[in-house]
Amino acid sequence: MKTPVHLWIIGVVTLLWNAGGAYDYLMSQLGNADYLAMLTPEQLDYIRSVPVWFEAVWAIGVWFSVLGSILLLCRSRLAAPAFGLSLAGLAASSVYSFGIASPNSIAISGTFALVFTGVIVVALIAQWIYARAMTRRGVLR
Repeated sequence: MKTPVHLWIIGVVTLLWNAGGAYDYLMSQLGNADYLAMLTPEQLDYIRSVPVWFEAVWAIGVWFSVLGSILLLCRSRLAAPAFGLSLAGLAASSVYSFGIASPNSIAISGTFALVFTGVIVVALIAQWIYARAMTRRGVLR
């Protein structure tokens, strides 16, 4: 089956989108001073105090979304499961960020944190649905 043009467009756009998350993750984990300088003291304290399990599920959310985009561009049927694992990581990290952490992300960053996380959720669900649809149509093998 010939690869539809929209797969290449969506694959590249999602890879760029997910690379933004990977950049944020790397700069935060590596403690890049220039990157972290844009954060408030409260946000810095939050990042420095998260538990190890949060860092693990954050990594799963970020890196499986990047992998999903790469697999989509490689026309692999494993793209949908990768996006699914990314969703699971995002769900788990959101439980901490908005429910367990004290203060939580809303207290630290305001409603922007909730809105931006909502945008990420919608984008990731769309990526997962798209990859599943392309698998069902036989585009991904």
